[in-house]
Amino acid sequence: METFDLICHPAHPAKAVTRVAACILALDQGWLTLRWKVEGAQDIILPPFAGRARADGLWQATCFELFVKTPGAAGYAEFNLSPSERWAAYDFTGYREAMADRPVPQAPVCTPRGGRSLLIFDAAIPTGALPPLPWDYGLTAVIGEAGGTKSYWAIAHPEEKPDFHDPACFAARLAAPNAP
Repeated sequence: METFDLICHPAHPAKAVTRVAACILALDQGWLTLRWKVEGAQDIILPPFAGRARADGLWQATCFELFVKTPGAAGYAEFNLSPSERWAAYDFTGYREAMADRPVPQAPVCTPRGGRSLLIFDAAIPTGALPPLPWDYGLTAVIGEAGGTKSYWAIAHPEEKPDFHDPACFAARLAAPNAP
């Protein structure tokens, strides 16, 4: 699977973070496994451990996200995954329209691991929560750092302001198995 060097939106530069890379590690009948690697992470503020449960507003602190939709569809799903182990999943019928909680058969698993200036964040989402392949998708991150700095990272951004819901952010494609 492809690793993406996420782009920091220029309107909200990072303080110390120098690189955020993200990828799909694996997809099987049970789980979609994702990884984000953050370099220059020494000033990242991680939300405190809160345990595996659904919660809203996770994007207001350091959070990792997956946006996924069927190619050509207006509707999409959003998954917010926090180092606190909290998570959220939403459905939209169109651009920021008719937000509703997305059914998730089992809580996603969020695992942060860090060193002095490196953070690895792995997440696993049950495949029963995901739309069928193929997908247009976006991997994103909101990074909070000491001093109140907040940066927004994505495979691609709209120009004016960071907005992970914008169609520009669905910049990657994952084909269905056995697709040409």
